[in-house]
Parts: sequence; C-alpha cells; structure tokens
Amino acid sequence: MRAFRLAYDGRPFYGYQRQPSVPTVEDALFDGLRALGVLDEEARKPAGYAAAGRTDAGVSAVAQTVAFDCPDWCTPRALNAELPASVRAWAAADVSEAFHATHHAVERAYVYDLYAPAADASLARAAADALSGEHDFHNLTSDDRGTVRDLSVRVEPDGEFLVLSVSAGGFPYNLVRRLASLVHAVAAGDRSLSDVETILGPDPVTGPEGVPAAPPEPLVLEGVVYPEVTFERDPQAVESAANVFERRRRNGLVRARVAGRVRRGVEGASDGSGGGESAAGGTGEL
Repeated sequence: MRAFRLAYDGRPFYGYQRQPSVPTVEDALFDGLRALGVLDEEARKPAGYAAAGRTDAGVSAVAQTVAFDCPDWCTPRALNAELPASVRAWAAADVSEAFHATHHAVERAYVYDLYAPAADASLARAAADALSGEHDFHNLTSDDRGTVRDLSVRVEPDGEFLVLSVSAGGFPYNLVRRLASLVHAVAAGDRSLSDVETILGPDPVTGPEGVPAAPPEPLVLEGVVYPEVTFERDPQAVESAANVFERRRRNGLVRARVAGRVRRGVEGASDGSGGGESAAGGTGEL
C-alpha cells in the first residue's frame, strides 16, 4: 500500500470526487492508473483506495493525499506520465494495509486568498480570533450533522490580499468558503463582530442575514497531517509540478496585465484606437 501527495489546479475540474459526465480529479487519477495497468478496466477503484478529502469544483490542492495498493514501480514520476498536467503527484510513502487516507488524517489545512485592498486587517484578525476554537458552525454549512468543530483561524495581510489560514481535523460542507466570506465582510465593514457572535450562536441565521459561500477558486487544500507517515519527495516529480505551476502563474500574470489594459482603455486612461470615441459610445463626429 502506498500513499501519494497530489497537487492540482482545480479550475478545470468539477471537484475531486468522480461524477458522471463531467471531469473530476479522481477521474483523471483513475484514468492514469488504468493507462499504467495498475487499475483494471472493469474496476471502479483501486484496492484499499481512499482520499484525504473531497474538494469542491474550482478548489485547488497542494497536498491532497490518496492511498491504494500498487506495485513498487508506481512512483510519483510514473503516475505523472499518465496524468494531465493540471494534476501532479510529487511525493509518496509506503503505508500499512490498514492505512486509510480519510480516517487517519488528524489535521487538514486550507488557505484562502481574499482580495481585499481596502480591508481593515485588524478587524479581519478580530473576526478570525472569534471564529477560532470549538464552536457549532451550523450557520456556516448546509450540513445537519458534524457541525461542532475545533478550528484554528488566522489572517495575515499580503499586499492587496488577506491570507486566511484555517485548520481542523475535518470540515463540514462549504465551511471554509463561508468563513472567508464572513471574515471579508467584517474586514470591509459590511458586518460587525457582534454579527460573528450571532452566527456562532444557537439560533438559525438564514435569508439575507445568512453567510454565502465565497468563490471556490482562491481556496487551496494546503496540507494533510498523518502523524506516523513520512512522505518522500520524488525530485523529478517535484520539478515537473513546479514547472507546471510556474507556467500557470506566469500565464495568470499575463492575463491580469491584459485585463488591466482593457479596463484602462475602456475607462479612457489610454486610447489605442487613434479615434475619437465619445463617452456616450459614439464616434465623436458632429
């Protein structure tokens, strides 16, 4: 039995867990294992298979963890030969037959990059402090059970962003994204710290007073902790993953620059047409 760390860009996928008719990370993994001959064509999943978590559509990961029975030659670099570039294995560890990637994880850590250039970082930290510790988060998830959790919530400013870091043994559905939405609202002055107390209280908070989930794309599963498992990085696989995500980082910078240029042009900061568009959208001719 072997456990693998997977990094992926969640944007092309409809979540981690396989679904009919739409691409998922798990489908990409199983297709790769079939191409390698590790998984039979008729088999639904590998023997002993489990994953640390089920990230939502658009959510990315640094250290999603999966484990299954496989031959010794099935290394991260071997997996990458049959995985799409948006999914990269980069570390592995031999584990016992009793190991379960879901149940044996003692901590999961997520990071959410909040774009909040005008936010008050001190208010964001105060909200994070109020949300830390053991609470019933029933107003921040649609789940009916397992809503009492002991969370560590931290916020650090980073330029125009607030970096929200949340860790716990596990999370009910959409909890981290709703935490991000709530912290952002407090930091922006749209909600008060007393609102946080109300949301953590026993009474349901729904409708306009409820907390919506923040967009999924800024969320990353950053770490999963297994106390007795030591993962060994595969240097070639690490290099492959680093190259893939560096290219995606550069492409993102280019897209941001192009979008900024278009915005400035529309606003009139630069007029590359040489023409005389008027504010009303005409040609400027009389």
